[in-house]
Amino acid sequence: MKTGAMAEGMLTEGTMKDRAMQERTVRRTRGRLLSLLLLAVLGGCTEPSQQDTVLRLGDVLGGDDTAGYLRADAPRAFSFPADHGPHPGFRNEWWYLTGNLATADGRRFGYQLTFFNGALRAPGTPGQPSAWDSERVWMAHLAVSDNDTATHQALERFARENPGLAGADADHVWLEDWQVHFGDDETPWQVEAHDAATGLGVQLDLRALKPPVLQGRDGLSQKSAEPGNASYYYSLTRLDTTGSVNMNGNRYQVAGLSWLDREWSTSALTAEQSGWNWLSLQFDSGEELMYYELLDSQGAADANSAGNWTDAAGRQTAIAPADIALRPLRRWRSPAGVDYVTAWELDYAGRRLRVSALFDAQWMGLSLPYWEGAVAVYAADSGMLVGRGYLEMVRP
Repeated sequence: MKTGAMAEGMLTEGTMKDRAMQERTVRRTRGRLLSLLLLAVLGGCTEPSQQDTVLRLGDVLGGDDTAGYLRADAPRAFSFPADHGPHPGFRNEWWYLTGNLATADGRRFGYQLTFFNGALRAPGTPGQPSAWDSERVWMAHLAVSDNDTATHQALERFARENPGLAGADADHVWLEDWQVHFGDDETPWQVEAHDAATGLGVQLDLRALKPPVLQGRDGLSQKSAEPGNASYYYSLTRLDTTGSVNMNGNRYQVAGLSWLDREWSTSALTAEQSGWNWLSLQFDSGEELMYYELLDSQGAADANSAGNWTDAAGRQTAIAPADIALRPLRRWRSPAGVDYVTAWELDYAGRRLRVSALFDAQWMGLSLPYWEGAVAVYAADSGMLVGRGYLEMVRP
């Protein structure tokens, strides 16, 4: 948290005690909330050595802690731009941006900026009589991949919601000075996140080239057979992007395409589901594919996996597990010894594609590590580059 020295000096003893109590509350719940918030990526992952976090992940996402929260249990009417803003009453929510960018001379970058929040208690549950008391805790991730140097940098920030340290409203989402201002048909989305210590940062304008895509059944994305184990989920699958990337002391003017995922829910996975592979692919033809392959406790594909094909005109076709095939081609081992597939062969609707990481070590080595990075898409038979995208992999 960042507070000025003058404000610190003005705190009364009682307020200091309140703040200390809130700090202890955040520390006690941080592991649970990290698990919850990293689902957003869809989200994050835990390594086997963090068994306590894995158990909390199951507790939080398995549907047990749902009393007092709204549930994603039936289709709803979406309204834009209002639904870019927050949805109070659900246990967690996230704003998730990824993109593939390049300089005028062809130097390629990938970026990720995500904002996650999770509830400490159900709506309306009494809290502490303090300005620092927060119903929600926030986390943000910023990462940039430089293909020329095979360098990947990732950062995280945490904050309670009060007093104004993080949050979302009808116009934007923020955590301290990292922020995304929502756009509309006339105004671009504005993305700004910089870290003074490392110099890592992005400053981007994004313009939607297609209307929102409602994932799942009219925006209800069912993650298991149990009613309510679902999220409300939409995507902006093609955002024209211009601006700058800062990395390793250099600033690069870039342009390319971004992708926005938005989800909010109260419960999603069951105890028998252990992770996922998630792909967002943007083709040079003007089409897009999103697919998440949920994994069961044995690491096999779950029947509730799903996706969406969006054609150049914005028409959508739902993708069921029987419609698509994913085959591993190359693996990379994390520092904790967990294997991640960094090249896949993908078959869908008569298309045979090879999806390959720009480089393998796009590793989110944060509080709860996971693999997230930029990929290129090739026609498997000819080897011709046909698109780009992002890949995320979560493992137990």
